[in-house]
Amino acid sequence: MKKVFNPTSVRRPFGHYNHGLLVPPGASLLVTSGQLGIGPDETVPEDIGAQAELCFEAIKAMLAEAEMSFADVIRISAFVTKREDFPAYMAVRDRYTLDPKPVSTLIIVGGFTRPEFLVEVEVTAAKLFR
Repeated sequence: MKKVFNPTSVRRPFGHYNHGLLVPPGASLLVTSGQLGIGPDETVPEDIGAQAELCFEAIKAMLAEAEMSFADVIRISAFVTKREDFPAYMAVRDRYTLDPKPVSTLIIVGGFTRPEFLVEVEVTAAKLFR
């Protein structure tokens, strides 16, 4: 369904993502709000990895309700508060993403609505329903 674009005239991706994905006409599109590392019981883990897990589990639930999976994710945008948290976030992200890998952006930010939040993740997914 999706066509991958990693032109040879562009540097290879730094990690497990693609530079571009083309989605065919007629695909259903799901766009999520940014998900924070907070559980349904309002707990916020202190660890970036645990917070990222909560973000991706929330996204997984939305994908399931839309009859989609991480195989349908075409774009991930993530925001972390510390550069040194990059590897821990990426380890979680890479466990959830499937081939073809989505396009991906990671931005270091000054903070979120509450100081205990360390990461926020949003996705766009597309799927052809026949």
